[in-house]
Amino acid sequence: MAIATLPSSHHLHFCFFSSASSKFSITTQLCLNSPPKNRVSLVICSSSTSPPPPSSSSPQVSEPTPTAESCVNAGLDLFSKGRVKDALVLFDTALTLNPNPVEAQAAFYNKACCHAYRGEGKKAAECLRTALKEYNLKFGTILNDPDLASFRALPEFKELQEEARLGGEDIGYSFRRDLKLISEVQAPFRGVRRFFYVAFIAAAGISTFFTIPRLIRAIQGGDGAPDFGATAGNAAINVAGIVVFVALLFWDNKKEEEQLAQIMRDETLSRLPLRLSTDRIVELVQLRDTVRPVILAGKKETVSLAMRNADKFRTELLKRGVLLVPVIWGEGRETKIEKKGFGLSQKAVASLPSIGEDFDQRTQSIIAKSKLKSEIRFKAEVVSPTEWERWIRDQQKSEGVTPGEDVYIILRLDGRVRRSGKGMPDWAQILKELPPMEAILSKLER
Repeated sequence: MAIATLPSSHHLHFCFFSSASSKFSITTQLCLNSPPKNRVSLVICSSSTSPPPPSSSSPQVSEPTPTAESCVNAGLDLFSKGRVKDALVLFDTALTLNPNPVEAQAAFYNKACCHAYRGEGKKAAECLRTALKEYNLKFGTILNDPDLASFRALPEFKELQEEARLGGEDIGYSFRRDLKLISEVQAPFRGVRRFFYVAFIAAAGISTFFTIPRLIRAIQGGDGAPDFGATAGNAAINVAGIVVFVALLFWDNKKEEEQLAQIMRDETLSRLPLRLSTDRIVELVQLRDTVRPVILAGKKETVSLAMRNADKFRTELLKRGVLLVPVIWGEGRETKIEKKGFGLSQKAVASLPSIGEDFDQRTQSIIAKSKLKSEIRFKAEVVSPTEWERWIRDQQKSEGVTPGEDVYIILRLDGRVRRSGKGMPDWAQILKELPPMEAILSKLER
């Protein structure tokens, strides 16, 4: 990536954009009235070779002063060539040159990508934690970046993700706010219920406050003392009401946390990559409304047998939009990845979607969806087996299943989990359960 600079008289707006490899670079966006001819090339802040000494007859040119911006972009250039150690030095240098928040976010994020590539999970997590807390990094960026695929398979990522879900001073609240917005859409009356819970608790508490002195007088007896039975009954009702509504409030809070955890797992699932039969790599989110993925996770022999059985019902399963996604336990640890630079291969990266408005427009395009449908066959191959395996194990824990058991997971057309079970599926039963793609029930499922 390069940086474009303009004369100081032009209005500047700094922004981030995500390339195919999702690395952060710093660019300057022109105003609508700024002509493209004003763009000039990037000045690199560091070089491995020294310039030749100026001759006595030629004018001396002063070496440009390094800036945080130029160091970040120079580091990205080295980063893309696989010179990880040198890139780390430049990102560290950028942080010492009084960077603005945009430049600091880029430096910390790309440092994390370097550490992830080197297998330094703790250092990568610390850099991302700083970028999330201090510089408003979006957690979705971490979920989407193929260069962080190895980090997402580490325990440090799971810890970071859980911290982000809970929110706190050490990591910020932006990711939790995003999750809660989705939760409110899915459970719109939770806020109303909580209001009534709190109102009833307050009413019962006030009533108890006034009932206790009457109860004491009733116990003491004497002239004018209230009836003990009636007063004790009122106090008991108030206390019971407080207990019940407090329990309901805690139950609702627990359900919300479970829902947030499920939303987080759904978001992680939607970003997992697949390779279609045409060798095109897509994220699962791109297949929404098009197929019903059926994930088969287990030992190689078990999954292979389930695939052969499914082939007997191939025609009918295709009518129902079934796409088989086999995941073999341990396959991710055995796969040897040839490291050429960062992330996926250039061919794979080119086929990944961009993130943002352009991605939204493309996924809504009729032409793009028609092309995607023509590439989908009966089976897809997982691209990052370790990430898939980690997600499946998390899903097993949430449903009380021992991690590592053979399981199948059927997804809806909208990408959410329809149902799951131990072992391998009964394909004849699935044919009865799933409606054809042209049926009204399938249209309602989208």
